[in-house]
Amino acid sequence: MVSFLSQQLTQALRSPQRLVPISLVVVALSTAACGGGGRRLPSLNGAGASFPAPAYQRWSADYKTEKGFLVNYQSVGSGAGVRSFLTGSVDFGATDEQLSEENFKEGMAGKRGAVQIPMLGGTISPAYNNPDCPDLKLTQAQLADIFLGKITNWSALGCQARPIVVAHRSDGSGTTYGFTNSLSCFSEEWKTRVGRGKAVDWPVGIGGRGNEGVAGVIQNTPGSIGYVNQAFLRGVIKPAALQNKAGKFVIADSESGAAALNQVSLDERLGGEDCNPAGEASFPIVAFTWILAYQSGQGEEKAEAVRTFLSWALEPGPQKLAAGLGFVPLKGDVLERARAEVAKIKN
Repeated sequence: MVSFLSQQLTQALRSPQRLVPISLVVVALSTAACGGGGRRLPSLNGAGASFPAPAYQRWSADYKTEKGFLVNYQSVGSGAGVRSFLTGSVDFGATDEQLSEENFKEGMAGKRGAVQIPMLGGTISPAYNNPDCPDLKLTQAQLADIFLGKITNWSALGCQARPIVVAHRSDGSGTTYGFTNSLSCFSEEWKTRVGRGKAVDWPVGIGGRGNEGVAGVIQNTPGSIGYVNQAFLRGVIKPAALQNKAGKFVIADSESGAAALNQVSLDERLGGEDCNPAGEASFPIVAFTWILAYQSGQGEEKAEAVRTFLSWALEPGPQKLAAGLGFVPLKGDVLERARAEVAKIKN
């Protein structure tokens, strides 16, 4: 379209009666460059959690195709995403661990005001690479003992003997927070010896940056076991069925994730967690993932750009797309509350 209009502009410039054609073509070029008549909005830069990165990066690509606006999302981990948001070096941050009340008062969050918007839910699955051990089932105690270094050989799990190689995150991570939060509920020893956090002092294992890094360690290391968002379960990276609170062994998927997330109550900041959700169909390790945005202080155009993108991402189409990537789409009251938070982004 733009190429065609450029040709028309060239012809108009050569015409002795060119004033009206030039004006018409320039208007048309301007309209085409803005995606069919909409006002050109500034590009956006976001950074944070690797957990939702497959969805956020796909959304960014589809949003550019559909709306013509650029959104750049860097998968750097929740810890780095929160730090970037608090210093004001990004237009939005992303985290799998809800902000503390202290965080809401820090840096640019305190100066501009911050909203914490749930965008998706998901599962954090034990993931392993061992062709000799298909259909692995783990109790909650066994999972904790593997990461404590107490179970060191696959033979203790009913598989052919070979050493277990543990893979974990090396960066500050909301995925790690969710995983260690659940391990603290599964095992008193884990709770007192290691605890929960975006980064912990791992008793054993090899570290990888991001869900991508842990998935890479598992993929390239036969006999390994780690933890990733279910979106990273592919190829030789297999999910282990994990025993839930009701005693059932459950695989991480959108259905078991949705059953578990239905048990989570969100507070007035839209934060919430459950380290071991009830329900026979529930997967035991689940989390919401949040976008962090400023309520004010970024200018009218930037605020409109953030608000427009997040509103679009909460529409049925993008949420359904995320479900196809292995995430749990928002529904009902949580979805409506998320949309209401987006509306608080003013200028």
